[in-house]
Amino acid sequence: MKIDYNKIMHSEISSFGGKPKLLLHCCCAPCSSAVIEKLAAYFDITYLFFNPNIYPQAEYERRKGEFKKLNVDVVDLGYNHDDFLTLVKGNEQEKEGGQRCRLCIAHRMEKAFEYALGKFDVVTTTLSISPHKDSNFINETGEMLEKKYGIKYLHADFKKENGYLRSILICKDKNIYRQNYCGCEFSIYNKAEE
Repeated sequence: MKIDYNKIMHSEISSFGGKPKLLLHCCCAPCSSAVIEKLAAYFDITYLFFNPNIYPQAEYERRKGEFKKLNVDVVDLGYNHDDFLTLVKGNEQEKEGGQRCRLCIAHRMEKAFEYALGKFDVVTTTLSISPHKDSNFINETGEMLEKKYGIKYLHADFKKENGYLRSILICKDKNIYRQNYCGCEFSIYNKAEE
């Protein structure tokens, strides 16, 4: 049975009182654009940019800089690509969406929960807007981290309700750079082999 995480998200949003403090893990400005548009009315949002997978560092800086076009400031936990390489060692040749990607997604989400501890009511990530990301894995990881850290996870499948298409339109309108690979060097090399 397929879970409708978009429906769950709407139910969760309607159950919150006031405007909870949300920590939104942002993978990039293009993916964040439609998510911000969708959530801004319901939450007091802080935008977290933690993406040590992005290669090279110039690409990391470029992606981070694009948030200015969305008129948001991001909290940057810093660039440490060596940590990412250590995390995925042995999984470099995995296809996109495989174990390397799952390790990377879980790591970034866990850092968001660690950062949120004691400061935020809710945590979620923009990652589910991508048609290339497994929303089930993302939401299952969020549920596990909610239990571990005691912070509410906002379920989502942001690609629903034309979220991905909306992100493309916002990027065109605001002239936001849209990268052509997920982030790490292995996503570049594996893309070239397809």
